[in-house]
Amino acid sequence: MKGKHLLSIADLVPKDIEGIVLRAHQLREQKQTETVLSGKSVVLLFEKPSLRTRASFEVGIHQLGGHCFYMGPEEADLGVRETVADVTRVLSRYVDCIVARVFNHDTLKEMASYATVPVINALSDWEHPCQTLADLQTLYQFKGTLKGLKIAYVGDGNNVARSLCLGLTSVGCIFAIATPEGYELDRATLDMAGEQASQSNTRLECFTSPQEAVRGADAVYTDVWTSMGEEEEAQKRRHDFRGYTVDPQLLAQANRDALFMHDMPAHYGEEVPPGMLDHPQSVAFEQAENRLHAQKAVLELVLGEK
Repeated sequence: MKGKHLLSIADLVPKDIEGIVLRAHQLREQKQTETVLSGKSVVLLFEKPSLRTRASFEVGIHQLGGHCFYMGPEEADLGVRETVADVTRVLSRYVDCIVARVFNHDTLKEMASYATVPVINALSDWEHPCQTLADLQTLYQFKGTLKGLKIAYVGDGNNVARSLCLGLTSVGCIFAIATPEGYELDRATLDMAGEQASQSNTRLECFTSPQEAVRGADAVYTDVWTSMGEEEEAQKRRHDFRGYTVDPQLLAQANRDALFMHDMPAHYGEEVPPGMLDHPQSVAFEQAENRLHAQKAVLELVLGEK
């Protein structure tokens, strides 16, 4: 994996994913500072603003001994002030890695085609692999294993759901997803995840009923109904997603020790009621912390010697 791009969770084989999870867990527990990125520079090229993604990458790169600098929407005016190809080829001559947070996944693919350094997907409209790696670390942290766990996702078949679907089935988890009609994951993703589930002796389950999806789940996961860039659809989505709120009553239909997971930010009164992130079974803030550790493990894998 060293020197390669990470645009999709599917760019990682199960051994890579498991290695990142274990290394991230180790990084969370240890106190000493690593220097695997000493002498290396990383640019955060963000078309979209961020709290967790920017903070966790900046802090993580610093803790690994590297140098990080941020280029926000005004500098990262990709395809407007300069072409994606030109920006990528210039930055490849300055830095050792490009961490990009973009609106359109095709932008990432174009960057990867021109970059001579690794490109890491820090979020696109198609996938969010770094979030899934932190989620898997969180599951391992609280459950001690990944094999055989059932994770139920309730909500939109969006970028987060897509990466979860592909990542979980790759490492032997059962993935159950409940979406309203018209908001399902695409057929290509479901086919790939179904094939992975068959190979890892697990299964993929698709529902429209949240109650059916969460039955027997070891974790219940939700995300915002309206992602950044979809604000014009917010009113329609609030109507279409009625009944898909993950509240204590729905969580109670999962296993008694089920975790509640949310990648944040939360839209209170929509996918969760106020206070849900503070529920006794919630690990949402652990997920947020684990973004730091999982991304450090990814950076070690693509840039370091480990």
